[in-house]
Order: sequence, then C-alpha cells, then structure tokens
Amino acid sequence: MCRSIKTLFNFDPPATELEIRDAALQFVRKLSGFNVPSQANEAAFERAVEQVAASARELVASLRTHAAPRNREVEAARAKARALARFADGRRG
Repeated sequence: MCRSIKTLFNFDPPATELEIRDAALQFVRKLSGFNVPSQANEAAFERAVEQVAASARELVASLRTHAAPRNREVEAARAKARALARFADGRRG
C-alpha cells in the first residue's frame, strides 16, 4: 500500500492538491488498516486525511534544495523500467 505514496517534493510542475491528498489518503489507510472506513470511523478517517494533507502541503512548501527540479515523465519512465526489471522473471518480491 505505501508503495503508491510518491515523492512530492522538487518536481516541475509542482505537486497538485490531488497528489498531496492521495498521498495523505494512502498514509492514513496504512496507519488505520482500513481501505474504506466504516460509517462509525468515517469522520475520524477523513479528518486524519485532511490533517496529514495539510502537514504534507506545509512540508513540501517549506523544503529547499539547490537541485534542479525533477521531470515527472522521466521519473515515471525510470519507475516503470525498475518495475519491469523487478518482475521480469515472473517472481514477486
């Protein structure tokens, strides 16, 4: 589940609100153990997603680097190549 949380800092174009919220959602899912919370836990779950998203937004906005921004397409191609190499022999792990 956490493998779907992507790096959000130092990309051009910058991370979108949707990307930040998606990462927060994955984080809260991992912590809670719920993919979809029950009605009894839904409010707490959504509140946690919003709080984690706000913290992530603040963190990404406050980080500084001298490195050039990374290109999303190049990074996606690298990730795809790694996945192909990892699973090329038909094994998982």
